[in-house]
Amino acid sequence: MQILNSKTFDDAIKKGIVVVDFFASWCGPCRMMAPILEDLQEELGENVKIYKVDVDESEALARRYGIMSIPTIMIFENGQERQKHIGLWQHDDALDTIKSYL
Repeated sequence: MQILNSKTFDDAIKKGIVVVDFFASWCGPCRMMAPILEDLQEELGENVKIYKVDVDESEALARRYGIMSIPTIMIFENGQERQKHIGLWQHDDALDTIKSYL
């Protein structure tokens, strides 16, 4: 899964449905979220793009979106923030929510 930074973020989210996982490598729940997101990407295919942002490496992006707790999963539609989920997100709940934007 591609990790975005301040240079690549805006271009990556500008078109379609994009899910962004704000995480840190030292965060236990973030590590638990990673395989869930990989499964979601496989299930949703090209309909949805899923990216990650390391909050330690991209502090400006974390501040821009008010990330106070991780993991925080955000859904963007054509560059606009549509939803924010804080904490571990169970597979079926995440899938249903993301599908609602398709």
